[in-house]
Amino acid sequence: MIEIKLLLEGIYRLYGYDYRNYNYASIRRRILLRMNAEQLDTISALQNKVLHDHDCLKRLLSNMVISVTEMYRDPDVFALFRSKLVPWLRTLPAIRIWHAGCSTGEEVYSIAMLLHEEGLYEKTRIYATDIHEEALQIAESATYPLKNMQIYTKNYQQSGGINAFSQYYKAGKDHVTFHDFLKDNIIFAEHNLVTDGSFNEFHVIFCRNVLIYFNNELQDRVHHLFYNSLGKNGFLILGQNESISFSKHQASYEQLDPSARIYRKIR
Repeated sequence: MIEIKLLLEGIYRLYGYDYRNYNYASIRRRILLRMNAEQLDTISALQNKVLHDHDCLKRLLSNMVISVTEMYRDPDVFALFRSKLVPWLRTLPAIRIWHAGCSTGEEVYSIAMLLHEEGLYEKTRIYATDIHEEALQIAESATYPLKNMQIYTKNYQQSGGINAFSQYYKAGKDHVTFHDFLKDNIIFAEHNLVTDGSFNEFHVIFCRNVLIYFNNELQDRVHHLFYNSLGKNGFLILGQNESISFSKHQASYEQLDPSARIYRKIR
């Protein structure tokens, strides 16, 4: 355990990436995976290599970042967004949405499509951020494996999609690329939830399946960031296994629906 603490401390001090309060069991698995891939015998040897070889750091960070996502993941959440949040968003002169920890962008484009179908995309600005540069590059390319389209199409239909899902992309041999108009109102940028602060006030914040990898201290820090970044009556949308319970801001929210982790800021 001391070797892992020293490795994470070294990464933070030298490079500014702070993984010190991530879930220990998860971070340990990923460090050991990279140690074995580098053909090293100890974590201390990995630390030495990481601190002197920036390419090795990038490989380790790729292991640290968990990119598990898909379009319209948990379709009921997007159906609720369409039925419950869209009527409120219609009343706003402009809409600002933050996808924090957006990974490779599948959920970002899901919301862009949904808002396009509801006639709201033109007045929306979506900020899609992640700590992982390579994930953001994939997101900006809007190019995904063709083999995923079957499940994405099913998710889209179950979420209440009103068009043919295939109209949103151009298919190649092994990959599809989503049409450029979906990127018109999206800003992709690096942002570290652990060390970076608030940069705007938002009407909706998505942060799904990120907090489960943080310990309680770090979750509290991120919840405070979201509270400061969300306007009154705005919505915070978390993953199915995440919650604001036990957060110091818990009383400032009401849960929109018992079946989904969608919370409205009431004070």
